[in-house]
Amino acid sequence: MSGLDGAKRAAAWRAAARIESGAVLGLGSGSTALYFVEALAERCRSGLSVVGVPTSVATKELAISLGLPLTDLESRPRLDLDVDGADEIDPALNAIKGGGGAFLHEKIVALASDRLVLIADETKLVPRLGTTRGIPVEVVAFGWRGAADAIASLGAAWQIRGGDRPYVTESGNFIIDVMPPTGDLFAFVDAVKQLTGVVEHGVFRHLAAEALIGYADGSVRTLSP
Repeated sequence: MSGLDGAKRAAAWRAAARIESGAVLGLGSGSTALYFVEALAERCRSGLSVVGVPTSVATKELAISLGLPLTDLESRPRLDLDVDGADEIDPALNAIKGGGGAFLHEKIVALASDRLVLIADETKLVPRLGTTRGIPVEVVAFGWRGAADAIASLGAAWQIRGGDRPYVTESGNFIIDVMPPTGDLFAFVDAVKQLTGVVEHGVFRHLAAEALIGYADGSVRTLSP
């Protein structure tokens, strides 16, 4: 395995190698997080004992197929560690998530965890968040256009994910992909979060304790905020 897939796998397997028995883990979503689930399952076959809380149906189905024991936040409201991917990571380890649409569940699990570790390939490192892919915003499907217009009134451009057939999240909501105005991104998303109909945005600010970044040559770099 080489290239970006090799870089993702390197970061994921480095994270899995650090997990200790007895841990209750958040299991993130996306391609790199799925490599982590595979690596974790291999360690469990060698005697590691952990339990995980999946953040998406895809992660849950993979974990079940590999025999990983699972729980939920109702049974285990506090987790030891959350390992998840990211679409963008800035130098302070703030991140954007949501390319796969699971960022609401991912943020809930991150906030329920004592520690969040991001795993990603080198292409996810950016000097500033939101300048290329924009910010995903999850909105209630009922009256979603009103939320979109309110976001536009803050100076942002937007498009509904899926166009004429909107993408529906696992919580039954829609996603609006937003290109923020220039200026203070964090002030902007704070304002977005206050709008009626908005459920959550994909900016993960001051949540990650560490990032493991994989490179095409198989090396992994550890970053701290």
